[in-house]
Amino acid sequence: MSTSTTESAYLGVPGFVPGTLSATTLLSVYGLSSLFVVSIVWLFSGRSTKIDRVIMCWWAFTGLTHMILEGYFVFTPDFFKDTTGHFLKEVWKEYSKGDLRYALRDSAIVTVEGLTAVLEGPACILAVYAIATKKSYSHVLQLAIALGQLYGTFVYYITAILDGDNYSATPYHYYAYYIGANAWWLLIPSLIAIRSWKKICAAFEARNNRNKTKARRD
Repeated sequence: MSTSTTESAYLGVPGFVPGTLSATTLLSVYGLSSLFVVSIVWLFSGRSTKIDRVIMCWWAFTGLTHMILEGYFVFTPDFFKDTTGHFLKEVWKEYSKGDLRYALRDSAIVTVEGLTAVLEGPACILAVYAIATKKSYSHVLQLAIALGQLYGTFVYYITAILDGDNYSATPYHYYAYYIGANAWWLLIPSLIAIRSWKKICAAFEARNNRNKTKARRD
């Protein structure tokens, strides 16, 4: 769509009220809040390896994003009608410029976001705890979450493509919000899934080697 069709795109959403907070304000608050969370996790994870600390920061960031932002979208179906300037409602109004399906309450989007908020969000926070305390299920949990995030992101993109991939108000919103903001949930979970898979395989291989050594001694 061209810039001139931005408002006309919203005409298909009865009761849509344009946002009052600027994108700069919304991104600044979200960015600073995320930085605060990451800083706290980094500060209190000093005994872990650097790579584990980075991954813990990711799980904390993405977990809270799933539960707070995406959870709010799922359980607030009329966010686009808000006239009070509520921050979370303004976030989703702004993001709807990149993907109008959110304002339209597309069933596929609501389903994916609902499962993500309710299941993956808490699981991400559990992953932070599992890594910090070196739980035996840490990598199994991380692999499961990463695969879930990849699945959800692929469904997100594929359903849009099948419907014509024409839900953005402008090319800027398409690449900045629809592509840019979501691409991280393809890249980072892929890296974590590969790492956790290797860790799990290495653990089983080590156990098998110990069993073989023990069998020879017996």
